[in-house]
Order: sequence, then structure tokens, then C-alpha cells
Amino acid sequence: MTKNTSIQPLFESWHTDKLSLSNRIVMAPMTRGFSPGGVPGLDVAAYYRRRAENDVGLIITEGTGINHPAAVSGSSIPRFHGEASLQGWDQVVKEVHQAGGKIAPQLWHVGMTRQPGDLPNKEALPVGPSGLNLSGEKITEPLTRKEITELVQAYAEGAAEARRLGFDAIEIHGAHGYLIDQFFWAQTNRRIDEYGGNMKARTRFAVEIVEACRKKVGPDFPIIFRFSQWKMSDYQAKIAETPEELQTFLEPLVEAGVDIFHCSTRRFWESEFEGSPLNLAGWTKKLSGKPVISVGSVGLDGEFTSGTGAETTNLDGLIERLENNEFDLVAVGRSLLMDPAWAAKIRDGRAEELQPYSREATKTLY
Repeated sequence: MTKNTSIQPLFESWHTDKLSLSNRIVMAPMTRGFSPGGVPGLDVAAYYRRRAENDVGLIITEGTGINHPAAVSGSSIPRFHGEASLQGWDQVVKEVHQAGGKIAPQLWHVGMTRQPGDLPNKEALPVGPSGLNLSGEKITEPLTRKEITELVQAYAEGAAEARRLGFDAIEIHGAHGYLIDQFFWAQTNRRIDEYGGNMKARTRFAVEIVEACRKKVGPDFPIIFRFSQWKMSDYQAKIAETPEELQTFLEPLVEAGVDIFHCSTRRFWESEFEGSPLNLAGWTKKLSGKPVISVGSVGLDGEFTSGTGAETTNLDGLIERLENNEFDLVAVGRSLLMDPAWAAKIRDGRAEELQPYSREATKTLY
């Protein structure tokens, strides 16, 4: 897999005062849609367990819908509320822990990417900061302050349930053009109240969510926050054009209580700002002082947004950046989606057994 570089840094343990992991490999959250009625079943529990059995240090689940009628689009997207769904997640946690793994649910609301009439609640209209979709078209009315408060509390309720069920952390999904990111992005947030108008104000919704989650889970429970520059509708979009703007974005989130930033990029090897080789995770660690997860086509030669398959490739550049302390943890998506033993194969030097990624893999819980 790597011809010139030892993979040992990937398998060094990692510790903070809130979280200890056996190695640096994280399973990236990937929407699967195998939870009929929003309830993850035994097949989903087994799917996550297989990754834990094969030496993934931390599993971050697929996006799970918070307790809001418009949180997700699709009847088979798992939810993180309601007795049946939570019992399903309870079984997932037990399976992963029995296999020696650690796991965090990703708390999610799709916001204005939801289409009117989408399941599971056809009558629920999409919601967003200004009622604008990702193209800037008005679809619904802007969220009221009361509605914002209710959404904040829904995230906090999800965080409380995660701790109650025995999860090891939570991840708040603030990336890719979904609800929280719609507050971040000037194109979808045209508000002129305390939730919009400038970079810091556009972080307020996320800040309130993090603060509310922190109150529910206490000071010793890890909160991971995922963000991105790019959106599903615009791969060139940027929240922050400069390191200075990125610092303005990060500071309120750090103060609110984020423990780890999960910095989503399509290709981990690309520099974020001109004049520096650091990627988004590298800059985030430098500016925030917080641990970071890097992600983006690890082990493959093509990004997932290309809509095609991808061949395996070596990890030399990744290991070099990890050794340079540019980031702390490495999230792996598609390679782990189709091969639960990917981490074990890397660890044991079985590069010849690694499999190229195929779009067909999305149709099966390997």
C-alpha cells in the first residue's frame, strides 16, 4: 500500500482528557438508507460492528435525523428519536463496544435541501435561515426565533440520548450545505438579525447548538463538529476566503465547547489557502488549537463527488502530513464502505487484498 513510508503513525493510540482511541483511523459518516421507518436494525448494527472488529479507532455513524419533522429526506434514513429508533441505536452501541470499538452518532438536519413532499413527513416543509434553497431561490419563509430555539433544543435532546445510550461522543453535522451550514453560508443566510449579517453572526445558530448540547452531556463528553467549505451544490464555495476569515469562523465555535473539528474536504492533499501546503484540517488545527480530523479520498485516486468508481492508491502523502502533526485523526469513507477489513488490511500489510471502489457498493451493507 505504501512503498516508502511506514503506516505505523496511523496505528498509534490517541488520547485527550475526554476521548481515548486505539489508533488514528475514523470511519467517516456515510448516508446508507438501510433503516426502514427510520429504525436501524440488526443488519445496521452488524455493519458497524464489522468495522470495529477490524481495527477502526472511531466510528462516526451515518447522519441521523434529530427530532424535527423536516430533519431528513427519505423514509429509510435513520432517526435519532423515538423509542424504536433509539432501541436500534442502543443495539448498535452494544455491538460496537463488544467488538472493542468506539462510536459517535452524527446529529443531522438537512434544512433546505429537503424537497416539499419528501418522506417521511410529506406535509413538513423544508426549513432554513432565510427559506432559500442552495441556489438562492425562495422556497419557504425564514425560520422564526421560536423555531430556531426549538431546533437548538432538538439537537440538545439528541446529544442527551447519545450519552444515555452509551455512545462515546457526538458529531454535529455542520457541513455540505445542510441546515447548520445554510446559516454559515452567505448565499443561503440573508438574515439581518443576530443570526446573520457577518461571519460571526452566521455562526450563532451553531454556537447555540453546541452550547445546548454541552449543557445536556456535561463537561467530559466529546463534541465533534463537522464543517466544510464546499457544498453539494457548489464544490468551489467557501465560507472563509482567507485564514483570517477562518479564524473568525472558528473562534465562536471553540468558545462554545467544540472538542474536535472534522474538516471535510473532497481531497485531503489539496491546500486550502494560497501560499501554504496546509489543508483545511491543518489550518483549523493551527488557528483553533483543537484536535482535528482530516478526510477526503483517503486510499483512493478519485473523489466521491465525481460519481464514478476509484482505484486504490498509496498513503504516503497522508502519513507524511500525519507525522508533521497537521492533523490528529484520519477519516476514511468509501474504502471502509465496501471493505469492513480495510484498516486491518492496511495494518497487516495486505495491500494486494484492497479493493477499488465501485458505486455498486452503496447498494449493499458490506
